[in-house]
Parts: sequence; structure tokens; C-alpha cells
Amino acid sequence: MHPLICNFIAGQWQKPATGKTQPNINPASGQSLGDVVVSSAKEAEVAIAAAKAALPAWRGMPAPKRGDILARAALKMAERKEELSRAMTLEEGKTLSESRGEVQKAINTLEFQAGEGRRLNGETVPSELPSTFCWTQREPLGVVALITPWNFPVAIPVWKLAPALVCGNTVVLKPASNTPWTAKIITEILHDAGLPKGVLNVVFGPGSQVGQTLATHPDIKAVSFTGSNEVGAKLYVDAAQSLKKVQCEMGGKNPLIVLEDADLDLAATATVQGAFGSTGQRCTATSRAVVVKSIAAEFTRLVVEKARLLKVGDGTEPGIDVGPCVDEAQFKTVMSYLEIGKREAKLALGGERASEKGFFVQPTIFTGVRSEMRLAQEEIFGPVLSIIEVSDFDEAMKVANNVKYGLSSSLFTHDVGRVFQYLAHIETGITHVNSPTVGGEAQLPFGGMKATGVGAREMGKTAIEFYSEWKTVYIDYTGAKRTTNVY
Repeated sequence: MHPLICNFIAGQWQKPATGKTQPNINPASGQSLGDVVVSSAKEAEVAIAAAKAALPAWRGMPAPKRGDILARAALKMAERKEELSRAMTLEEGKTLSESRGEVQKAINTLEFQAGEGRRLNGETVPSELPSTFCWTQREPLGVVALITPWNFPVAIPVWKLAPALVCGNTVVLKPASNTPWTAKIITEILHDAGLPKGVLNVVFGPGSQVGQTLATHPDIKAVSFTGSNEVGAKLYVDAAQSLKKVQCEMGGKNPLIVLEDADLDLAATATVQGAFGSTGQRCTATSRAVVVKSIAAEFTRLVVEKARLLKVGDGTEPGIDVGPCVDEAQFKTVMSYLEIGKREAKLALGGERASEKGFFVQPTIFTGVRSEMRLAQEEIFGPVLSIIEVSDFDEAMKVANNVKYGLSSSLFTHDVGRVFQYLAHIETGITHVNSPTVGGEAQLPFGGMKATGVGAREMGKTAIEFYSEWKTVYIDYTGAKRTTNVY
């Protein structure tokens, strides 16, 4: 058992007035790792006030100096990489190797965004007026709210925090309450790196209290959210009423298209990796394999063969490929979709609970899936793959795009012409050719089209677009009365 995890406000760990707590459950064992506080709207308001008080000094710090703090945080996170990875595996369930990869991505993000402190560039622009010098410069927004999910409890908070901070904003972070340990370590790392008190505030609690307050409070100037479409849509409406900037990254139903000339072994390996890695609990997971009929039988055989070899179990143990669902609620959701799948399609592998202990689900594959089925339309967020057969490339593209989401996709082929047709017409924000639908790099934009997301892209150079606004400056240096018209 670990000590009670509290809110972090104005540089201090604080218990909320509610006195309420909830257990932090290890999904592999069902045992408690300790407790985390459950806050109300009042704690969110106190955190907002602390962030507002810290704003003038933080925004006044030169951007390169803010970047230096992020650079130091990257080094400190590297020092605590194993500790942070293990905490993630214990409270979220993914394997240790997956956790280590996620922490490394967070380190990469801190390194890249630290450099943005020296790249917050504007531009000089010629004026149509005589003796006038014009330029543009970036300005921070103010106090921003970040609402992050449990499935990537290190990478997602960091890829929001880093650009928000380097741009000069102060932050109130609401992490997922079922992954508080990782949030606590991230907070410790940033403050050990030199982040001033009040610049980062962390509040644990339900969306109906904490999240709603962040979305509607007048001192919050922007909200960045990652989570479900249902919650994101409501947050978008609530925040827009007070003209806040809003960024939402939500669901995915990602297709992997396999054409008749594809390397089938490579495609099958990528499909298994994308569908069952991280227990399928990522928005970029491969949930649909769209396969040309002439090679569908062989492709299915390979995927089933490879998936059958996956070892399900506690992610802290060596040799484990698939961990548990994050909690009982998500486990029940996945199990309900397995029953839907058994009614809609043909079960080729899995389809059952993997263990009576913990929230484990067998890697599951359905065949005979049609594009209109719930299996093919709704985000399951578990280790479930649907194989959809199509007649040709044109039908494959129609099926791939026939969902409300548009996050990630992949195409397996050696036909360069079809590659470019695919790139021109696929309705996803991230595209892959001959590689899995999952993955992303710190220096590249992340985000989707259609119902997957609204607002500016995250990560890469584009990340600072959401967390800053432009100021345009005109300097008249004539020193004498004008003789020309001024607009």
C-alpha cells in the first residue's frame, strides 16, 4: 500500500475538504495500491486561483528559461524511468515493455517541447505605411485546463503539459482518477526540475465536479481534453459558451487495409500488434482489418496463428504480451461487445474472459463482419479485432471511411499508385503504409478528422498553436507628423 495520493495546489500536496477517497486498484490482481482523494468543485476553484496567481511571473519568464525547466524534467524523468514504468503497469495494466516505451515517448516530448522555448518565433512583415516596422509574436493564453485519460497516463499528460508550459501558461491538470500514481510522479518530476509553485496544479475527482468546473470557470481560457466522444462533445459545448479555446481528441475505429499484393506475414504481424498491444486500449488500435477476398483466408489464418501465441497476464511478469482491461467497468464493456460479436459475426479466436482473477480478456478475432455491424462501427477499447472482406481496393476505401471516426489507418500493398490514391482519399489524420496503425513520434502532429477530434493538433511543432495566440505589432518610427492616410 502507498500513502494517500492528494491534490497538488500552489506547490503543496493537499487533502480536499470532502474527506472522500477511492482505492487505486491493480487491474491484474484486483488489489488496492493505495487511495486517491476525490475532490469537489471547490478544490478545482482553489487550483484555478493558484494558477491565476502564478501566471504573471511565469509568463514573464523568458521562454528559453521555461524551456530549460522542461529539459531538466526530461533528464529527471529518464532517471525515474523504471519507477514510473512500473507504477504505470501496476495501476493501468499494460506490460512493462509497453510502459517503458510510453515513458520514453514522454521524455522525447519534453526534449522536443523544451526546444520550442527557443523557437516561439513570429515574423517581420513589410508594412504599406512609410517608416513603419511590423512583426508578430506569440502570447500565452493564461490559465489552461488539461483533462487526461487513463490509457496513456504518462505520455498524454506530458504532451499537453509541455507545450502549455513552454508557451507561458499556467495549468490545472485533471488526470484520470484510476491512474493517480503516475500523475503524482510526473508532478514531482516537473517541480523537482524547477517549476515554480502554482504553475502546475493537479486535482483528482469526477468529471461532473472537477471537469465541469474547469470547462465553465471564467478564469480558464482553454481546455484540452482526451477521452470519449460523449464526454468530449458535452465539454466542447459547455466550454464554448464562455468562448474558451477547446481541443478534444476522442475515439477511433481504425482500419488496416490489406490488398492482394501485400506481404501477408508483415500485414498479419502489424495487425496483431495494433489490435492486441496495450490490450487494445488505445485510440489508434487496429480494430478493423479490411481485406481483399482473394487473400482473406490466408491472412485470417496468419492473424489467428500469431494471436494464439500471445500470452495474457500480469504485465509485471516477463513474457506477457497482453495485460488486463484497466478496471471492472471497462472489462464489462468489452465483455458485452464480445456477446454482440457472437450474435453478429463468426468467432475465430477468443471471445471469453481469460482468467477468473483480474480483468483479463482473451485476444478475440471475429470474421464475417460487415461494415454496418456494431462491431465495425463502435469503439470497443479492448483486445478485439474485426475482419471485413471486400472485393477490391475501391470497396476497401469505402469501408475504411464508413465510420464516424477518423484517427489512424494503414495500407499494406506494393502498388505505389494505390498508395497515393489511399493517401489522397483516406479520412484519417494519421496514415501509415506497410506499418501498424499505432504509434507516433514527439516531433510529428497527432490527431484525427471527423468525430475523432476538434481543435489544433497535438505534439510536434503544431502543439504550441493551441496554447498560444498571436499579437501583431506596428511601430511608427517617423518622429514627425504623417502626411499619408492611416487605416
